[in-house]
Amino acid sequence: MSTGKLHRTPIHWLGELVIQPVEFVGDFVLFSWLTFQWVFSRWPRSSVIWPALYQVGVLSLPVVVVTGAFIGMVLAVQSYDQLRVMHLESQLGAVVNLTLVKELGPVLAATMLAGRVGSAIAAEIGTMRVTEQVDALEALGADPIQYLVVPRFLGCVLLIPLLTVVADAIGIYASWLFSTAVLGVNSYYYWNYTYQFVTLFDVSSGVFKSVFFGAAIALVACHRGFNARAGAEGVGTAATQTFVYSFVFILFLDFLSGVLLSQISQWLYG
Repeated sequence: MSTGKLHRTPIHWLGELVIQPVEFVGDFVLFSWLTFQWVFSRWPRSSVIWPALYQVGVLSLPVVVVTGAFIGMVLAVQSYDQLRVMHLESQLGAVVNLTLVKELGPVLAATMLAGRVGSAIAAEIGTMRVTEQVDALEALGADPIQYLVVPRFLGCVLLIPLLTVVADAIGIYASWLFSTAVLGVNSYYYWNYTYQFVTLFDVSSGVFKSVFFGAAIALVACHRGFNARAGAEGVGTAATQTFVYSFVFILFLDFLSGVLLSQISQWLYG
């Protein structure tokens, strides 16, 4: 009996649902392992890594600044309404800034960068795959992972944490400005409660998370680019998958790191 598309049974569909995710995970793990091998064995040349750092860092600053500013102001508006009911609006700075540096700042900044940086990397490498430039690199004796993936991976791992710090700083300033100028919160209490409740560990937690977010974005983007199908539709699909998969990875890593950091916090502070 033919097993073509017109005669597919539920067993065939079930097999695909099982095999394809396992195949994807195995290929992604192998791709990540090869990337880490190159990262720890040979540092890229400056002529290769500086363009990647510029693309990830400098070109992302406008997006990060706008994102951070609106995160801070939105948090201030939403938190103020809740705190005012309990007559605790003077503690607005502690609530907003603690939430910003520990959770929303790193996650939303990484999400925006997954859309800007990750999709751009996937589209660029996908286009190189479709136009056989990756094959040309292999024919010349260069390893595509070492030449194309490692610089972008390092750019994301090194600069996305710094961009997260920028987003946090802009968000804190925008929140303070909006809270004092519009909501009427006393500036002294805003900073005093922030100083009391926001610790260095909280800030470090957000930066720690963003390192793994950056690694996930880079690996997913490069992997999807390397596996892009032929044609403009294939490149577009790779860019779309990059954002979706990166967002899922970010949420998953945020959960795992949140549980780990919570345990560390309890161990340090009792």
